[in-house]
Amino acid sequence: MSHTESAYGLWMLVILNSAVFIVFAFSFFKPQNARDWRTFGAYTAFIVALFTEMYGFPLTIYLLSGWLQSRYPGLDLLSHNVGHLWSTLLGSEGDPHFSALHIASYALLIAGFYLLSKSWHVLYHAQRRHTLAQSGPYARIRHPQYVAFVLILLGFLFQWPTLLTLLMFPLLLLMYGRLAIAEEREMQREFSEDYQLYMNRTPRFIPDVKRPRSNLESGD
Repeated sequence: MSHTESAYGLWMLVILNSAVFIVFAFSFFKPQNARDWRTFGAYTAFIVALFTEMYGFPLTIYLLSGWLQSRYPGLDLLSHNVGHLWSTLLGSEGDPHFSALHIASYALLIAGFYLLSKSWHVLYHAQRRHTLAQSGPYARIRHPQYVAFVLILLGFLFQWPTLLTLLMFPLLLLMYGRLAIAEEREMQREFSEDYQLYMNRTPRFIPDVKRPRSNLESGD
């Protein structure tokens, strides 16, 4: 299929979109130490890689071009909609921006940024008081900020998958898991038994939905 104008090479959009999502996350996360900066740096690398392919150079489309053309004859590889690979691979018709996966991606992004905001508010006041963060999202899981970043990254993968970001995602999961364990060791040294009790009643990443909120808040 012929096309009149490429949807790529729009480097100003790469810069603007990357800046918006990086600054937006920074306003909630506010890195305080080396571990925080590693967390935020990994997120930043993912965002830059994503928008570089979304508006700059479609590396994934380029590498898969032969296979895509043979499987989907007449596909306009330089159109923006083709970058929504899930819609192409699933044979979805219509505008991919209104597909179920795209809507799910918006839900994940909103949930991720909301969780990041709520987590930072609790953590900020706990750090000022030199106490454990145990309320809000921290009453449900021990590392809500890491979970928030994972939700955001997963939301972008639902929306615009690329070979690079698909490769980065499991590596980032591993990185956040290791950072969470390192953080727990640090908290155990600082708060000893209090943190051990908190660990015993609070899951690391996946909340216990069967546990009543009253028990979470009281620590029973």
